[in-house]
Amino acid sequence: MANLAKLDFVALDITGKNYLTWVVDVKIHLEAGNLGETINDEKSASSQDRAKAIIFIRHHLDEGLKSEYLTVEDLLALWKLISVLLVAKQNNELLLKNHQSQPTGSAPFPEVNAASLEVNATSSGGNIHK
Repeated sequence: MANLAKLDFVALDITGKNYLTWVVDVKIHLEAGNLGETINDEKSASSQDRAKAIIFIRHHLDEGLKSEYLTVEDLLALWKLISVLLVAKQNNELLLKNHQSQPTGSAPFPEVNAASLEVNATSSGGNIHK
């Protein structure tokens, strides 16, 4: 069933491609609704406020993420999902850095090994004396 209520911002895509903007939007809206404490590590928020935050967050998730990962009763599932998305984000950033340092199609860095340099110097030196 389609979600009939209007979203405050774009829902988190099932691929996680809009994760960074989604997180910022969630934080801003939770703070504006006096629910900012619900996402802090201190866990100082009441269970009622945490439930309100979960409902708000679930409202802004792709339907596939809602059905597979989250229920209001299972608050830990939300944090598991967020940690998985953070790892995916870190892996993506690492891949981008690797690609930027050596783009596809560029020549590989030459490998230099001290032992091979000595062997080459010795074999070159031997050829000179002949």
